[in-house]
Amino acid sequence: MRQHQPASLDELLALAQGYAEFAMRNIGHVPPALLAESPSGLIHFVPDSLKDERAKDNLANTARLICVGYEVTAAVLVLEAWMKMAKPGETLDMTEPPSEAFDRREVVMLTGETVQHCKQMLLPIIRTDAGGFFGFGEHDGPKLDNFEGRFAQLLPP
Repeated sequence: MRQHQPASLDELLALAQGYAEFAMRNIGHVPPALLAESPSGLIHFVPDSLKDERAKDNLANTARLICVGYEVTAAVLVLEAWMKMAKPGETLDMTEPPSEAFDRREVVMLTGETVQHCKQMLLPIIRTDAGGFFGFGEHDGPKLDNFEGRFAQLLPP
């Protein structure tokens, strides 16, 4: 029997990026997903939907349970989202949600973690004039080194 070779966080992030690109090209959006590395192999979990706050909380809680139950060593959460950024020299306006902001950006967020460290990637979605997926751009904003919220700290301490 062949022993499973665990994937590093960078390899898991690369798989997640491939998943996101495949989904965008084939169905036009990215279903939320958890990719996780466990001693027994790769885990891929896709919830039914993220239609409301309760569904988002359920995904975060289910992801944490998967990480504990399968002794996950690395995990990446893939989420399509709206993002807004502060203009240079200005403070971010937190009065309106990103989904309602005029200057919002459509992105796929990859947030990965191991017990030792976390790593995030933002993949700005570039669309054709007709609204189809063209590709991912480069994130030209600040380095992402601090991530908080319901989808952070999936692995147990």
